[in-house]
Amino acid sequence: MAAWETIRAGLRRDCGARTFDGWLKPAELGDFDPESGSLDLVMPSQFMADWVRSHFAERLALAWKTTLPIVREVRVVACEGGPKPAPLLIIEDEPIPAERAAAASPHPRPNFDPRYNFSTFVIGKANEVAATAARTLAEADAVTFNPLFIHGGTGRGKTHLLHAIGQRFLELRPNAQVVSMSAEKFMVEFVRAIRENDTIGFKHRLRSADLLLIDDVQFIAGKESTQEEFFHTMNEIITCGRRLVITSDRAPQDLDGIAPRILSRLSWGLVADINAADYELRYNILLSKLALLPGVSMAGNVVEFLAKRLTASIRELEGALNRIAAYAMMTGRAIDVPFVEEVLANVLRANQRRISIDEIQTQVAEHYRIRKAEMTSARRAREVARPRQVAMYLSKQLTPKSLPDIGRRFGGRDHTTVIHAVRQIEKLRASDPEIDAAIRLLTRQLEG
Repeated sequence: MAAWETIRAGLRRDCGARTFDGWLKPAELGDFDPESGSLDLVMPSQFMADWVRSHFAERLALAWKTTLPIVREVRVVACEGGPKPAPLLIIEDEPIPAERAAAASPHPRPNFDPRYNFSTFVIGKANEVAATAARTLAEADAVTFNPLFIHGGTGRGKTHLLHAIGQRFLELRPNAQVVSMSAEKFMVEFVRAIRENDTIGFKHRLRSADLLLIDDVQFIAGKESTQEEFFHTMNEIITCGRRLVITSDRAPQDLDGIAPRILSRLSWGLVADINAADYELRYNILLSKLALLPGVSMAGNVVEFLAKRLTASIRELEGALNRIAAYAMMTGRAIDVPFVEEVLANVLRANQRRISIDEIQTQVAEHYRIRKAEMTSARRAREVARPRQVAMYLSKQLTPKSLPDIGRRFGGRDHTTVIHAVRQIEKLRASDPEIDAAIRLLTRQLEG
């Protein structure tokens, strides 16, 4: 039930109160099969079950797997013999009495998750710059950078920082107007505003915000009309001295399908990346999360084991910890390494060899401070060719991919090019201590 409440809050925030109240709020928890990990979500009618299944099946499954990994499948089913509510009436806004309408704010406050604040954000080398910039933007009376662009892979804490910024900003400025939404919701609401002839209202709501928070901006790639409106919104916010925070899974220069003038604006402020958490940060995050789990006791060697073995993302780390705690409470067993290996067998097996060529290209590009796109480009300049050879060498060493497969991932190059790169780096490692040190460092980072 606790997991379901968390998921419901996230869905209401992401989908909007109107959609959530009309379609998702009536859902109730049904049967759960521990063997298969299958959970039933029961809807009042077959019509609603069909609609939710077609529109939210993947989102519901992902939310449950992230929050409580013991749930591996979500089935949306109808309540037997349940009434059939009229769907067109369900999504209508509830009538507001006149006295309430007069007092209602035109800028409802975002539904921030109270768990995601600065005090619960664990800082390490991988996220120090982003965390410092986020707190500065939220607290300072004036900032020298605007917008703040935070980027990093999935599950590294971007959304956590976004919520922390919003909550802290409102704590210090209770009367401020804050708008927070995903780029996908920005697009949906903009299209709806066009359809309902309410673009003026849409523009006013966003452009009058003292703080505008946009999550996952990569989702507007290729959407020309949405990008046009997004660009003008950015301009208005920045020109008027208001604050703008944007997150993405990639750096501005690696965003494909985004208009150059938007990329230029994004790069104009402060670009802060969140890298993959190192061992020390993962260890500290586990300790922090354990402090919030009353009744869960975990020895130091178990924490070390988890920090070493679970390297994919912080989200996976938290999910694994929740799963261990749940199984321990259900079975009454002590949490030791054999117990953890049993509970997380599939997760640990997946982490044993999950280094991908894409990860290698990203890590090498960050190390040598070049664009990731150069890994597949035709450029042969030394400052690009050498990192590309390093990435090919690491791809051969750390992945099971064949030489032709590796060549294809590097811009369709021939396998002989990969062979040459591997041999070249092997020679350089023997004669150039700097190259050897770089390879060792990159290997450690990729293997966690």
